[in-house]
Amino acid sequence: MNARPGPIRRSLRWLAVGSALLAGVNALAAPSSPAQALYTRVNTLIQQQYGGLSTVDRAALTREYQTRLDAVCAAEGADCPESKAYPVVTAEVTALGDDHSYFMTPDDLKDFVSRATGGTRRQFGVKLASLDGENRVVTEVVPGSAADTAGLKRGDLLVTLDGKPYTYAGLRAARDAGTAITLGLTRVGQPVTVSIASSESSTEELPLVQYVPAPSAMNPQADVAVLRIPTFLSGGGVAQRVHDLVGEAQTHGAAGMIVDLRGDPGGSLSECDSAVSAFVPTVIRLARSADGNSRTVVSRGTRLEDGMPSGGVRRPHLWTGPLAVLVDQGSASCSEFFAYEVQYAGRGPIIGENTAGVGNTATRVFDAGDGGLQLTILNYAKPDGTPYPVHVTPNQTFAQGEAQLRDLTLGKDDLLEAGLKALTSAPVLGSDPYQLP
Repeated sequence: MNARPGPIRRSLRWLAVGSALLAGVNALAAPSSPAQALYTRVNTLIQQQYGGLSTVDRAALTREYQTRLDAVCAAEGADCPESKAYPVVTAEVTALGDDHSYFMTPDDLKDFVSRATGGTRRQFGVKLASLDGENRVVTEVVPGSAADTAGLKRGDLLVTLDGKPYTYAGLRAARDAGTAITLGLTRVGQPVTVSIASSESSTEELPLVQYVPAPSAMNPQADVAVLRIPTFLSGGGVAQRVHDLVGEAQTHGAAGMIVDLRGDPGGSLSECDSAVSAFVPTVIRLARSADGNSRTVVSRGTRLEDGMPSGGVRRPHLWTGPLAVLVDQGSASCSEFFAYEVQYAGRGPIIGENTAGVGNTATRVFDAGDGGLQLTILNYAKPDGTPYPVHVTPNQTFAQGEAQLRDLTLGKDDLLEAGLKALTSAPVLGSDPYQLP
């Protein structure tokens, strides 16, 4: 239940910016109200820090929306509160034409920081998808959450709330109040009743692994490891957990590996890079900005930026066996980077839907008044100049619609089945994979 729809992006490096304005914002009046101070701050950042692909005239944009702010604050003058500027700056950043950049209100920012740093919040710890009107299907249960303790499972179909037809508004109200409720649901077609109350719990969502029987064409006596990565945020530790679980799967004797990135909204590019190095021996990327290019190399769990260490893991592992990656329209940001690096290296098929379409840039969150501004600061290319794609096009397209969601309520994961089948012809790495181009 994100406070703001849309993908969470890649970086949490906060940057203090000086008060001097560039030429594009020189026309702004000196901050004379909290609303004006916020507007000036946002436009200074847009002029100084933006490194995306938008061709919109940013100076003209500043002048246009300054006029709008002046109209909004005309009656209050120097007392115009910051909140009056929120819809203005939101509209302005939208008009920039960069889906990766957006303004966050204080509530949005609080929720973002909580999820990004592994803090706590009042929650049920469950992710839902709509089916048949107001009904919701459980697509994920956060380990250790209230939903986990209550026994909710992936594929459960929520039908009633305290004996009445289920509504999201009712569930949200119960969450905010911490009120105990009774959910009526169906599980693999059978009625089940669950009592649950939201609780203050960790927002941390680390990767986890489960084992399923391998396809008969592989080794019917072995298992396949299904590595679920729900996010690349969680306050760090994602990459380390991925490498640890890969090592566990190798010790387990898994015959293949499926990485499930469905609904993964992204997070830290450093975490993503170090994580993908558990599957791709070497990743090389150029980051392009107004200040020039920088070079990132990731290998053996270590990430280098222009030759300087920038993140890594202890006890790195490399999965050399058959691999497949599952994606959908909710796979965004650096989860798209992960999928693309696997695809580019030819390590295994990407299966599912075209991804969200924010996989070719990096963003940073800046403080802006009591809220925050997420802004694109870089775009990426391979060393030969080939730009990263806006979205990842799967090797095997597999649409995820109502039919697949309905199958999930009956205990069948169609995309996972497609991934298992694809493993039978997926490539493996050689005996010395780090020597491969």
